[in-house]
Amino acid sequence: MSSETSGQTTTVNAEGRTAVGPGSAPAKQGWKCPLSDAHVHREDVRKVWKECQEESFWYRALPLSLGSMATTGGLIYNGVWKSSARFGPFPKLAVAGILGFAVGKASYFGTCRSKFQELGIKDGPGSGPWSRRGPSGPGRRHCHHECEECKKKTQAAPADQA
Repeated sequence: MSSETSGQTTTVNAEGRTAVGPGSAPAKQGWKCPLSDAHVHREDVRKVWKECQEESFWYRALPLSLGSMATTGGLIYNGVWKSSARFGPFPKLAVAGILGFAVGKASYFGTCRSKFQELGIKDGPGSGPWSRRGPSGPGRRHCHHECEECKKKTQAAPADQA
């Protein structure tokens, strides 16, 4: 496995040893920052995504769609709104159902976002360390966390070379 970071190449073999290319900073030999691995299993993401889709449909989209259609039907029945002479009440009922469905799906977005954040994804699918968008480029993962042990190892390494 090889990765490039600011002009240096670090290669990690299967035993966990690290070899650093010329002109690079000292490497953390045999120790890995516990929060640097941003790997999230696809099955977990797929499970949360499916759960969000089902829950948003059953708990928000369907009830709001049926409720808006029932309200629209009631308004048409009581004469507050007039039905179309050509198509009857169906266009207004269809628009009310579609709008209710869209509002219901959109209203569940915050809940789905919190589920993905619990999984370790900041903004949901399509963003994060593995996405093609962002400053790090495609497929590059970076540890944005610097723990105390990482700081100590980094500070101790230049002193060892001198």
